[in-house]
Amino acid sequence: MYDIIHKKRDGGQLNKQEIAYIVKGFTDGSIPDYQMSALSMAIYFQGMSAEETAELTLSMAQSGDMIDLSGINGNKVDKHSTGGVGDTTTLVLLPLVASVGVPVAKLSGRGLGHTGGTIDKLEAIPGFSIDMPQDQFVANVNKYGCALIGQTGSVAPADKKLYALRDVTATVDTIPLIASSIMSKKIASGADSIVLDVKTGDGAFMKTLDGSFELAKAMVDIGNNVGRNTIGVISGMEQPLGYAIGNALEVQEAIDTLRGVGPDDLAELCLVLGSYMLVATDHAANAEEARQMLVDSLQSGKALETFRSFIEAQGGNPAVIDDRTLLPQAKRQVAVTLGRAGYVAEIHAEEAGTCAMLLGAGRETKDSEVDLAVGIVLHKKVGDAVAANEAIATLYVNDESRLTEVISRLQAAYVLTDERQPVQPLIYGVVTKSGIERFV
Repeated sequence: MYDIIHKKRDGGQLNKQEIAYIVKGFTDGSIPDYQMSALSMAIYFQGMSAEETAELTLSMAQSGDMIDLSGINGNKVDKHSTGGVGDTTTLVLLPLVASVGVPVAKLSGRGLGHTGGTIDKLEAIPGFSIDMPQDQFVANVNKYGCALIGQTGSVAPADKKLYALRDVTATVDTIPLIASSIMSKKIASGADSIVLDVKTGDGAFMKTLDGSFELAKAMVDIGNNVGRNTIGVISGMEQPLGYAIGNALEVQEAIDTLRGVGPDDLAELCLVLGSYMLVATDHAANAEEARQMLVDSLQSGKALETFRSFIEAQGGNPAVIDDRTLLPQAKRQVAVTLGRAGYVAEIHAEEAGTCAMLLGAGRETKDSEVDLAVGIVLHKKVGDAVAANEAIATLYVNDESRLTEVISRLQAAYVLTDERQPVQPLIYGVVTKSGIERFV
């Protein structure tokens, strides 16, 4: 291990055997934390080649369970978001993409901090369960087109251990280690094709556009280097996606979107991501053809019915689609105003997500309890006009202990100007095995 640290410190390239030795030794405890910390810092400063990053990813994926999805018919696709505020896309994309004949086998996680977790959102549906044996998971995808289960600790345990070390040694923020962390779990999850939604901006993990493209390219290169057709979409997170922030509130917004009456930005992002999911699986020749297939499914109601079947198959009450009162309900609704007129120029997305978390919609720590009923519904987005006493948002509240703080922080998250400002793009570009295409 000393020789490997020395080699990387001086800018050398690690080979397949050396990387496999590192991952195995760190996972089984034979390589101590202090040596792995030194290597992580060497990687932080020297970087890794595309080949090194792909080998690290594959070794971490193989450090635990590799999910076998060979029993699922067809080219299986998975989608991963790097995390955002009001990011309800998975709830829409699973049934939408499945409804046109592409199997979606999804392993998801819970939320931590200002970003929400897909599992928490779905568990707002009464009876919905992510617990099922793998053979049932496979059977559900074959029968209904999609299924979702929770990611277990036995998937990529090397990544979990390495991330905890990086978190306390100031080596989180390096593209090769971020990319291999995300992709090791995706590869272990067994999908044939992967579409990545790489967020950029205030509410995203990657704050800069160039950094987001760099991360997307690193992950796309990894996926394609290990035989998974991978596409990355760079989407904006300068303001929350859609209007709802909070678990049951986002379920309702997903249902509205599948009905064709959801927020324009959420619907558009789902159509873009869904189109590339169809292209990645060779279900459509190009994004335009794929988009039309998805639009047809939305307009016919087929996507919504697929969502109904998906909910019922996993023990949930499908009647929530027609009766929103069956979802968890908050005791109180509180309107938030700004006290002056203007045009919304900015909404600091991360702060809005933090406000929802403080109401109980997210976790401050891993042990925090989540209140599935609470959250925020925005009424004004960037570019909208606001009258002096007009509500910019409604808070859905059960525990009022931090209500005053949340109101103050949400008010501060809004920036008004006297003249309407241009709205930032929703989609900045796409990364494929052919290269980077920037749209703006």
